[in-house]
Amino acid sequence: MTSLSCAEQQALDATERKIVWITLSHLLRLAVLTIAILPFASAIAAEESSMSLKLVSPAFAEGRAIPKKYTCEGQDISPPLTWSGVPPGAKSLVLIIDDPDAPDPKAPKMTWVHWVLYNLPASSTGLPEGVTSKALPSGTMVGLNDWKRATYGGPCPPIGRHRYFHKLYALNAVLSGLNQPNEAAVEAKMHPHIIAESMLIGTYEKGR
Repeated sequence: MTSLSCAEQQALDATERKIVWITLSHLLRLAVLTIAILPFASAIAAEESSMSLKLVSPAFAEGRAIPKKYTCEGQDISPPLTWSGVPPGAKSLVLIIDDPDAPDPKAPKMTWVHWVLYNLPASSTGLPEGVTSKALPSGTMVGLNDWKRATYGGPCPPIGRHRYFHKLYALNAVLSGLNQPNEAAVEAKMHPHIIAESMLIGTYEKGR
């Protein structure tokens, strides 16, 4: 094996240092780029999870009238609801139905709450028509509506056509420390844990 001269060895060492420096520079740029992209990737993933959760009802379409049987002018029973696309990381679901047009859609003053369910199993896929509290999926808890009842209360608008927001939330936790809470208490507790949400809007006007 031929020995390298001092000058040749120095040149070889310089070349090796240059290769190491270039490699480290590339790795550093890659790390910086990864750190910069992560927040955007997380936001996109969260948006995709939110968009994948879907709430529908076989009784009425989005933005259409809710049948009378589910209101105070009918049988006053809950409508059938189905959902899909619950994120894999979900531990529980929350369902809230409220009316932001109370008392008069032309001059709304409050949001009237009709139904509050929390700790629905993440594995659940819907609720049948007229489901009773005893027939809810195991583990489901019922909060108080604005009639101060732990039940469903159907649309009963005093004037005009109101919108009824059926809101479904997927949470990465099971809620605890609540005792027959109202909508505000459930929302405050669940807010840090929401990973996806969906909404279905139905309308109703008395006598129509």
